[in-house]
This record gives sequence, C-alpha cells and structure tokens, in this order.
Amino acid sequence: MTSTNAASGRAQYASLLGTLSVIPWTSDPSSSERNAPFLLAYSLGDGRGGPEAGEEAMRAVLQEIGLDPGGDLVDVANAPHVSVKLLVEAGRAVLTMPYLNAQCPVPPEWEQDARQYGQVYFLVATRPWADGTPGRPVSEERLRAFVGDADMLAGAAHCLVPVSSLRG
Repeated sequence: MTSTNAASGRAQYASLLGTLSVIPWTSDPSSSERNAPFLLAYSLGDGRGGPEAGEEAMRAVLQEIGLDPGGDLVDVANAPHVSVKLLVEAGRAVLTMPYLNAQCPVPPEWEQDARQYGQVYFLVATRPWADGTPGRPVSEERLRAFVGDADMLAGAAHCLVPVSSLRG
C-alpha cells in the first residue's frame, strides 16, 4: 500500500486541472527480477469544469511541454525540449516540470531501484483518478486497476526520466 501526494500547478491551468497528485510504486520487493520504478502523476478531476475539462487541460499541458499523450515513450535524457527533472534523495522523490512540482516519500526499494537503473518510468495520466486522494492510502488493487486500464494507458504520456541526486 502507498499514499498519494499533492502537487502544485501553475495558475493558468490550475483551476481546470484541480488537485494534482503523484504516487510512486515499484516491483514487488521480494521479486528477483527488478525493474525501473514508476511514478504516476494525475488529476483528481475536481477542477473547474469537472473531469472532462481537467482531462482536456492535462492534454494541453503535456503537449505544451513536449510530451504527446497517447504517443511513444520519450526518453527525457535524449529529449532536451522536454523539461522534466527528478531528484531522488533521502527517501524522497522531487519532481520538477512546468505546471507541476511535487515531492513525495518513496520506499527504500523504490529509491534503490531508481539509483540502480538511473531512471524512472514516469506516467502522466490525462484521465482523472478521483480514487487516488492525496494523503489517503491506496491499495495495490486500486492502483493496479487504474494503471492497468487500457484506455488510461492509451491516453497517458509515457517517459523515462533520468534520476539525479545531490551526490552527483
């Protein structure tokens, strides 16, 4: 189980996007086959105009910053036009990008995997997820249901973000 974390967005789209949140997850810690960890950003759909307006605003934001909702996986290390940065340090992930700055606690296995792989699979859902309320625990089943939904995945932006740290 994990908890969601609220984020702040720029005023231009903030009223339409509503509450933005970020949630980390990784492979089962007991699994011998480890993968790069994941980070999901999404809106609760509680903005002005409701979920539909929020989804449209998220698509516009992603396109403006150089990510294509529903498009190919973008390796941010090889895409200088995409300004997404991730600092992982002391059990925290700090995500910085236009319209979204978030800081969230991450479990030790998440941080270890991020350092080992040097990147995180970042998924930005255009479809709101009202069930992922910040500060409330999210069960593995609820998270799997959302991130495993074919329509959500097809409309999301997918990218690999290099991990940086204060240690260099």
